[in-house]
Amino acid sequence: MSKLEMQQCVLGQVFTNCYFLKNKETGELLIVDPGDYAEKVFQKVSLMQGKPVGILLTHGHFDHIMAVKEVKEKYQIPVYACMQEEVMLAEPTINMTAVYGSACSIKPDVLLDDGQIFEAAGFSIQMFHTPGHTKGSCCYYIKDEGVLFSGDTLFCGSVGRTDFPGGSSAEIVRSLHKLVDTLPEDTEVFPGHGASTTIGYEKRYNPFV
Repeated sequence: MSKLEMQQCVLGQVFTNCYFLKNKETGELLIVDPGDYAEKVFQKVSLMQGKPVGILLTHGHFDHIMAVKEVKEKYQIPVYACMQEEVMLAEPTINMTAVYGSACSIKPDVLLDDGQIFEAAGFSIQMFHTPGHTKGSCCYYIKDEGVLFSGDTLFCGSVGRTDFPGGSSAEIVRSLHKLVDTLPEDTEVFPGHGASTTIGYEKRYNPFV
């Protein structure tokens, strides 16, 4: 039986999906990509009656990180990110917060290697490094729950844009193949923007596969 209660809200200028992953057994809660409007994040946490224990970042672009500092400070919780995204998260001119909002520099508390499995909120989570949208883009896979949080690597029927600094169309195609060739077809995929999908659907219908 699933112990995951998941909710989401859409935040910021470009309608970024922020996900809230609550362990129904312990009440512990993870926040994926708090992109903006920290007060909305706080409201969702309160409504879910969860105890935040961590922030998972799929990558360092402004629309996924603008509320990180406020959320981290309020709950005194660690930030997880891919090791290859450390520079982008730290530098406002690269993560574009200097252009699209208040300049923001983030130092993750936990830097993860490709394929690394870690425990958070009572879940066993695997981080896949999936470069292409950015150098350190990543996805978080919770095998026991059959869910993947794909950030801007994989969208329903598409992939993230690759024309920003650090982007690569060849790399994002390789990353997409890594996901569809590795994960079960019934894995539910929750992207950084837009509707959810499944690995099986993307394997059959995504034109980038």
